[in-house]
Amino acid sequence: MQTIPVAAQMYTLREESQKDFAGTVRKVADLGFDAVEFAGFGGLSAREIKSLLEETGLQAASCHVPLEDLKNNLEQVINDQKTIGSSYIVCPYIDDREEEDYQELISLLDHVGEQCRKEGITLCYHNHDFELKKLSDGRTALETIFDDTQAENLKTEFDIYWLKKAGEEPDQWLKRYQGRSPLLHLKDMTVDEESFFAELGTGGVDLDAVFQAGEEAGVQWWIIEQDESRRTPLESLAISMDYIKQKFK
Repeated sequence: MQTIPVAAQMYTLREESQKDFAGTVRKVADLGFDAVEFAGFGGLSAREIKSLLEETGLQAASCHVPLEDLKNNLEQVINDQKTIGSSYIVCPYIDDREEEDYQELISLLDHVGEQCRKEGITLCYHNHDFELKKLSDGRTALETIFDDTQAENLKTEFDIYWLKKAGEEPDQWLKRYQGRSPLLHLKDMTVDEESFFAELGTGGVDLDAVFQAGEEAGVQWWIIEQDESRRTPLESLAISMDYIKQKFK
């Protein structure tokens, strides 16, 4: 298998980051990650983030940016990406919406993605499970988002937990959008009735199929995120990272 670098999504460590953002980033580096995916800068400026990355040797794989900021503050967002060396911006979450509202979202994502592309930045969309509900034309909302935007303006950041939670097979989505999936959120899911977030290799998601499909789809970054943990979040990230190291050694 080819070597694809691994990032940690800082949302996993949101409580630790509130207490000591820079110190938490340093701990991510200590775990052997290649990069972080930001979900805010913890009150630091983009220049301070750049210095922190240089100190730790980490890269900025991408940044999750709220939809409102993409809509109203895009120039600053793009400038920040250039400062920290991030090539990917991700729309991380939308409110569950009615069918007619998706067309407005699609137009916005297409426009934002075009503006980002002109500046050398790639816009991606991160899914949860509610986008897998069917719309009146038989397509899911997630299909509609990607099929009705220009491929060069919007790429995928599939979250394999939420795809699985919705009853989908994540590798099939990677195959469907091959060449359009530079980022992938790696997660596992417990096999009990709760279907809780799990460390990689401890749940029931077919990760081997995901890795194979991800490589074929052209994934540039494996990104480990665990929304909630029954351990400390740092312990969970360490377990998942150890799994990756063993898998690809």
